[in-house]
Amino acid sequence: MNVNSRLMHEITISTNDKPKLLSQLTSLLSEIGLNIQEAHAFSTVDGYSLDVFVVDGWPLQETEQLRNVLAKEIPKVENHHHVVYPVGEQEQSGINHVNIPAEGIDVWEIDASLLKFEHKIVSGSYCDLYKGAFFSQDVAIKVLTNEHLNENIRREFAQEVHIMRKVRHMNVVQFIGACTRPPRLFIVTEFMSGGSIYDYLHKQKCGLKLPLLLRVAIDVSKGMNYLHRNNIIHRDLKAANLLMNENGVVKVADFGVARVQAQYGVMTAETGTYRWMAPEVIEHQPYNHRADVFSFGIVLWELVTGKLPYDDLTPLQAAVGVVQKGLRPTIPVHTHPILVDLLERCWQRDPSLRPDFSEITELLQHLAQRLQTKRGLAQGNAIEER
Repeated sequence: MNVNSRLMHEITISTNDKPKLLSQLTSLLSEIGLNIQEAHAFSTVDGYSLDVFVVDGWPLQETEQLRNVLAKEIPKVENHHHVVYPVGEQEQSGINHVNIPAEGIDVWEIDASLLKFEHKIVSGSYCDLYKGAFFSQDVAIKVLTNEHLNENIRREFAQEVHIMRKVRHMNVVQFIGACTRPPRLFIVTEFMSGGSIYDYLHKQKCGLKLPLLLRVAIDVSKGMNYLHRNNIIHRDLKAANLLMNENGVVKVADFGVARVQAQYGVMTAETGTYRWMAPEVIEHQPYNHRADVFSFGIVLWELVTGKLPYDDLTPLQAAVGVVQKGLRPTIPVHTHPILVDLLERCWQRDPSLRPDFSEITELLQHLAQRLQTKRGLAQGNAIEER
């Protein structure tokens, strides 16, 4: 393979999926003396993992020798004592998986014939999102596509409806109803005309000015504080899942992988999006609501910079760096000192050292008040000088 004019090997490893598999394989390749330039991981629905590595550091003419070394070393990883979790079971430890309670369906059930579909907003791997109308109200309609439906997706759909029925907060996207009777599976929410914070940031190609940044961050923090107080962990907090309405109010959205936290406080499973994912989640270790705090730290960095986290790395390379090297995004030198301190606390490797969202909200509100007071004094002095 020729990548950037350098000769490399491509190594494909197929094995049973299990916790810490990625970190174990990358460590093994490094110990052999290989330099990983790219890494891609895929999981199948029946519990297997396909990991593809592009590497250099091994003479091209000795490919057969490399194959023999890998054949000898990889079984050591496969025979490691960690439990292998079949996909679909690995997420169940510490999580209340529930079906939508039968007595509650009718309250939220929407007659699909009353929905007006206007245009498609975006297509996903297993669902499409439309702008539409329900009576006279603009709505967003999330439609599960039949060709990709399986038991896991149906379970996540039921979980999403169950969670969204429970939440009512000005900084959480409002649930309107759902069609829960197959083959029509829809979730209907308020339409957020301002789009996502991710799109807003990348259109203007820079971070937000401090007053607007604080307003957005406070909205997100309030929404997340409400979810955590109700034992809901979002698990995929990122700028793309934060939406604005016509008044500029920011709301937390997309509960496709959200879970109700068990009373004993830990959850297991790798879920979410690598660039925003807490290290304990990447490593398949038990985790709790403070995994969302780590992700919030990455979101706050997005607001400061307007950039994609670790944009010089693939998602998997970023995940390996976060876990093995303590990698974190570089904080710009002009960042307000209070935000620098908050970012570093949110990114702590030890989840217990991260602040909770009630503290984050209070800190951000205090900073916003200080800026407002400072602005008021400056305006008053300017009037006196005239």
